[in-house]
Amino acid sequence: MSDSFLGTGWGFPPTFDSSTDTIVMTSDEADIHQSLQILLATRQGERVMVPDYGCNLDEMVFEPMTTTFKTYISEMIQTAILFYEPRIDLNTVQVDDSRETEGVILLILNYTIRTTNSRFNFVYPYYKNEGTEIH
Repeated sequence: MSDSFLGTGWGFPPTFDSSTDTIVMTSDEADIHQSLQILLATRQGERVMVPDYGCNLDEMVFEPMTTTFKTYISEMIQTAILFYEPRIDLNTVQVDDSRETEGVILLILNYTIRTTNSRFNFVYPYYKNEGTEIH
C-alpha cells in the first residue's frame, strides 16, 4: 500500500494481480486522473450510496452544438468537480468541437492539484455516436 498524501485507490478499470492475489492500486496524480475519468463517465443515480455523484453527460448526446450547450456542459463539469473532487482546483473547461462531424467532442480540463500546486490537464473524449459506430 502507498502512503501517498494525494490518495490511493483501486485502479480503473479494476484489475487483479494473480501473482500476488491483490488489487492493482493507483496513487497520486494517476489516482486523480482516474477519478476524473470515473466522475465524467458516471451518470447521476448510478451509485446507490451516493446518488448525486456523477455528471450526466450522456443526456447531451442529441443536443445541437451551440454556445448555450457548451456553457451548460462546462457548468455541469465544474459543479461535479466542485462537489466530488476536492483535491483539485479547476482552472478552465474547454469544449473543442473541431471534430463534431466525426461525432467527437473533446472536453479539456485544466486543473491544479491543491496540495502540490502542480498543473495538469485532462482530455475527455465525449462521443456523440454510439460505441459501435466509432472507427
